[in-house]
Amino acid sequence: MATLHLASGSPRRRELLAQIGVPFQVLSAAIDESVRPGETAEHYVERLAREKAAAGLAALGDAAAGTRVLGADTSVVLDGRILGKPLDRDDGLAMLADLSGREHQVLTAVAVAESGHCVSRLVTSRVRFRVIPQAEREAYWATGEPLDKAGGYAIQGLGAVFVENIQGSYSAVVGLPLLETADLLGEFGISVWQRVG
Repeated sequence: MATLHLASGSPRRRELLAQIGVPFQVLSAAIDESVRPGETAEHYVERLAREKAAAGLAALGDAAAGTRVLGADTSVVLDGRILGKPLDRDDGLAMLADLSGREHQVLTAVAVAESGHCVSRLVTSRVRFRVIPQAEREAYWATGEPLDKAGGYAIQGLGAVFVENIQGSYSAVVGLPLLETADLLGEFGISVWQRVG
């Protein structure tokens, strides 16, 4: 059985992979996450997932033989604009104000790489927020949860109370589309449910 490495520091991605019974090791894969001029949100997210997987493979060096590296990236997109992690309190509150009472997209790409080969999938989900009053936005920011989250909220956390409806993959909004991830891992000889019971 091939060894899987997860090129991500996200605890949510670790939890999701563990949820489907896939054993893995975590490695660091730092890349430049700047948006390129003229780059669409879809291309950006998929490029980052592929670059993370490739960077992880490169970090393994000679130890990469027989291993697979999974990279993923998630972005919140509103009116074609990528909402990254909030820069500060004002930025975070502005994001929540923009998302309030509206539908936005969550794009998540997953990529698996082995020596000389990388395959990726892109998943788009739609999330609608109820109206969030200013006082509630400020209270949510004060919890600290929005600090390191794309779009300034966590659907799997306290931010779940804002979600009026979702169309698409819940796990993709959290950070890893499990259906597509399982299919992709299967193509690379890694099965799910290895650690069950």
